[in-house]
Amino acid sequence: MNRTPLDLGLLQAFTAVVDCGSFTGAARRLHSTQSTVSQQLRRLEEQVGASLLDRRRRDIRLTAPGERLLGYARRMLALDAEVAEALSQANAGATLRLGVPEDFASGRITGMLAGFMRAHPDMTLEVTSGLSRDLRRLYDRGEFDLVLLKQRRGTGAGVSRWPEPLCWVDSASHPSVDGDPLRLVVFPPNGLYRDEMFETVESLGRRWRIGYSSTSLASIQSAVADGLGISLLPARAVLPGHQVLGPESGFPPIETMELAIHHRPEAGPLLLELAARLARLVHEPEKARRHR
Repeated sequence: MNRTPLDLGLLQAFTAVVDCGSFTGAARRLHSTQSTVSQQLRRLEEQVGASLLDRRRRDIRLTAPGERLLGYARRMLALDAEVAEALSQANAGATLRLGVPEDFASGRITGMLAGFMRAHPDMTLEVTSGLSRDLRRLYDRGEFDLVLLKQRRGTGAGVSRWPEPLCWVDSASHPSVDGDPLRLVVFPPNGLYRDEMFETVESLGRRWRIGYSSTSLASIQSAVADGLGISLLPARAVLPGHQVLGPESGFPPIETMELAIHHRPEAGPLLLELAARLARLVHEPEKARRHR
């Protein structure tokens, strides 16, 4: 036998009338009107096919079907509240997994993440930093919910994308730019900027060799500052111990990279909020650079 499931809203109105002893009191409890509560009760009676209140009396008195339904109604409403509480706790205890490039893993991003956690104190946030190639591989394997990646322009991938300004950098105190062969400080094979460095230096007719290689951005930065060679780094990664090499030094600008945020289409509201905060963090420095 097919029948329409009982409406929890109607059951709530029914129990409120019984508990308050009047339609007026039930309307106040439910932040509704007396006529609305009365209509809800009649709709419930139509659903169950029986009168629930003895309307021959001025006070609220249940009929026999009303007495039987009341116990079930309270149990159904209690179970609904229990489900809502369980889901609320599950959401509050959720874990979001974020992957960011190493040069984003400190400084302003930690302040942004701290603000996000203050807004959602029961959440767990797992942040992993590393090379974009590794972050992308882990994201594709489902090990991240949200990633900020560096990628070559024109790929069309990502829910948000921004240009990533790059700088040729040398040591301010022990420059290597005039060395022959020119020493390069690079990330490992398949690392970002590596091919751009090789192609550009060769196009300048310069002999070169790898002077230092590391997977760590901090190590690359230190190697350049200490005079182990020049490198190609994001503008945000330039340190006081570096000097920027521009066209006047024979090094053309490189504009092949971009930053992109990736998350899956089914992302929930908390993940979308975190993505929006991350997007603002990335966008603001770029906006400031354009208006200098």
